[in-house]
Amino acid sequence: MFRKSLAVALAVFTLALGGCDIGVRADASKAIARFLTAVHNDDRKAFEAGIDREALRADLRAQLTDLARAKGVVVEGGPSEFALDRMISPGAFRLVEAGTGQALHVAPNAAAIALIMQVRDRSHVCVGDPAKPHCALSFAKQDGVWRLVGMQATDRKIAVPPAPAKK
Repeated sequence: MFRKSLAVALAVFTLALGGCDIGVRADASKAIARFLTAVHNDDRKAFEAGIDREALRADLRAQLTDLARAKGVVVEGGPSEFALDRMISPGAFRLVEAGTGQALHVAPNAAAIALIMQVRDRSHVCVGDPAKPHCALSFAKQDGVWRLVGMQATDRKIAVPPAPAKK
């Protein structure tokens, strides 16, 4: 009896966790699609609403400092706020088709984003090639809103596969 109850409880728990992943994936992919639409359309107001600028600055500063240190360069204080802010703009990203590298003519939809998104936990997702050491884009859910909190410092090209055909 105990084993059956334990098995049922584990099955329900597994389904609940799987359901959370599905819910997080759907919610985050919609928000990321809106963000990438802002990038594609150079909509600065929507772009700013979709980022955590302080978190992005910290992420980029750490990456650039590590990169400089690896090249034997030490810059007191790291990159300036001005330099970091220039990297954090809609124009800093390139949205391209996966495989061809051609610029996207339209912003990707949530279904296409879901194909290149990994759920880290209920409030963190990563967009990009999972084989790379750093996510192309990292998003966190803050106060109920998904915001960009991390991005690659050196290659800000986002390769998006075509959205699956609706059946």
